Amino acid sequence: MTKKEFGVWEIVLPNNADGSSAITHGSRVKIRMDTPSGIKDSIPAWIKFSVQAPGEIPYNGIYYDPPEAEKYVFRYPRPKRPKSLRIYESHVGMSSPEPKINTYINFRDDVLPRIKSLGYNAVQIMAIQEHSYYASFGYHVTNFFAPSSRFGTPDDLKSLIDRAHDLGLLVLMDIVHSHASNNTLDGLNKFDGTDAHYFHAGSRGYHWIWDSRLFNYGSWEVLRFLLSNARWWLEEYKFDGFRFDGVTSMMYTHHGLQVEFTGKYNEYFGFATDVDAVVYLMLVNDLIHGLYPEAVSIGEDVSGMPTFCIPVEDGGIGFDYRLHMAVPDKWIEILKLRDENWKMGDIVHTLTNRRWLEKCIAYAESHDQALVGDKTIAFWLMDKDMYDFMALDKPSTPCIDRGIALHKMIRLITMGIGGEGYLNFMGNEFGHPGCSRL
Repeated sequence: MTKKEFGVWEIVLPNNADGSSAITHGSRVKIRMDTPSGIKDSIPAWIKFSVQAPGEIPYNGIYYDPPEAEKYVFRYPRPKRPKSLRIYESHVGMSSPEPKINTYINFRDDVLPRIKSLGYNAVQIMAIQEHSYYASFGYHVTNFFAPSSRFGTPDDLKSLIDRAHDLGLLVLMDIVHSHASNNTLDGLNKFDGTDAHYFHAGSRGYHWIWDSRLFNYGSWEVLRFLLSNARWWLEEYKFDGFRFDGVTSMMYTHHGLQVEFTGKYNEYFGFATDVDAVVYLMLVNDLIHGLYPEAVSIGEDVSGMPTFCIPVEDGGIGFDYRLHMAVPDKWIEILKLRDENWKMGDIVHTLTNRRWLEKCIAYAESHDQALVGDKTIAFWLMDKDMYDFMALDKPSTPCIDRGIALHKMIRLITMGIGGEGYLNFMGNEFGHPGCSRL
């Protein structure tokens, strides 16, 4: 292999005599490096497809280059960005009513029409980047340029996105640039045998709660890798934007852990701020909006970082929206109280407490509440009677009647004053954006 600039190595393999590729489509590929710590086999960092063979634990990098006749060709243009987003947050694998891992094709044919009919104008898909640990819900990424093979092929994903565009739905990707899987066989960790190839060395490069590796955003090579990754998903798959995961963790060396943000500026602009990470977020937002002005960027930040949604050219970080994460926390907090003890002034203050002219995505619950060690609002309200008294052939109960009514009221006030956009996680099917369903 030949060493190029910015730490990139390449090898050119000429085509066969008949013009076919020297490596056939579907071949398993790896790179072998002779490192100071010994021989290291790795899946290429820019692999476009990675598959776990039956009966095996590690993933295999796959050379994905199907014949032209088998490549999916996009037919429909991207929809115009709506003035107010109505986002259906989803996970392809978990979207089937049957006890199985669902596919891109089934999601395309069975789920997308339902999302459209419920009144949404955007679908946000989790767990697209390949991840070897399924229970991480896509947040321990191993192969950043490869769509998860559990749900189908890259061309299957393209057909899903194209069908969504045909229905007028924007498709947002839940992108993870805040950390990476610590797997060494199928991920980036110790890619060249060292602790600090893509990541900070030592404790700064390790997230002790997430058990994952943390990028060194001060490295040119890391910046090129992540920026090209964002562009890849926009151009190759026609995603309409991103929801950036774990932005709070990126922006501070303490990752927002065991820290209570009160709004004082010294909490945001001090020695705990990871300036390199903030600059990366400015760069990636500038790239996204420079290439595709209609693209949507949403940041998951719980800290309240100032200038978060101000354009980069005006000195801001450049996100279009911030996830209004205080709202679902407030609902869970008050659901533990008796109804007559709810304070409407406190609820309204939480729903409207955002920085001047900063656009927010409001939600009563997302995958965080539905999946990560909590209960959905429906369970908080009705778990005593849900399994016995929600069937149409049985009488309802005061608990169920109260629960459904409050559930719809919670969503109505959240959607009404909580932000400039609204999000719901699949399965929480009470009170949808369509007016007839409220």
